[in-house]
Amino acid sequence: MKINYQETTNDLLTRIDIHNKYGSKDIDQWMLDTLDLKPGIKILDVACGGGKQCISFYKYLKGDCDITGGDVNQELLDQAELENVKLGSPFKVIPLDFDKRFPFDDQTFDLVSCCFAIYYASDIPFTIREMHRVLKPGGRIFTTGPMPENKKVFYDIIREATGKEIPPMPGSSRYSTEIYDAIAQTFSKVETHIFENPLIFKQPGPFIAYTRASLSEDRRLWTSLFENSDEFEKMMQKILKVADERIKRDGELVMTKVVGGFVGTK
Repeated sequence: MKINYQETTNDLLTRIDIHNKYGSKDIDQWMLDTLDLKPGIKILDVACGGGKQCISFYKYLKGDCDITGGDVNQELLDQAELENVKLGSPFKVIPLDFDKRFPFDDQTFDLVSCCFAIYYASDIPFTIREMHRVLKPGGRIFTTGPMPENKKVFYDIIREATGKEIPPMPGSSRYSTEIYDAIAQTFSKVETHIFENPLIFKQPGPFIAYTRASLSEDRRLWTSLFENSDEFEKMMQKILKVADERIKRDGELVMTKVVGGFVGTK
């Protein structure tokens, strides 16, 4: 199944910034604690986006590592390379399409990570097998993605504002089922780790900024709710009204991010 998806740099950075400002927990630290990386490790970060995960791994390991980040989106690759240069270019940034054979030999990496992206692959088992192929014996895959209960308030407000059902999201509708099953069938062992981070909004503005970025990241996922920019703006006004009413009633909006981390061992 081909998922039409392309995230822009601005939308991605907006959501990351809001997570950092309004959440109380650090997902990067959770990932690092979960993985317990050792010095000298060789890492491939698939769908690396703007390089956030590559940088996190590099800083945690104090440079004692070999990291390659790959993505199909050139805009995000350019952003990753800019961040890489700021650090003195310690990792490699390459074009990489996870719908195609990876440009690496078998048994090359100790860790293959893919954070908040694997569910956009056209053929999940193929992509998981490619990750497995390029891992050394005993190497690990690490993926993250939204669990079904993720951002319940976000979807409840959109549903109330529009009077329509939420279309299936590639992440929450596929991650804990299709992606988990593919990893379990391919790897000798798989573990599930859960991260929960409540984002607390005292004013509607940041929630609306988050919603706008989330809905804008690929409008084709939301065609049942709006078809053009005018309809999008009208819908955003309705969402603002509902969010504002809830904050006036309850004093705040609490939107909890619920993320699953799957660690598969080859």
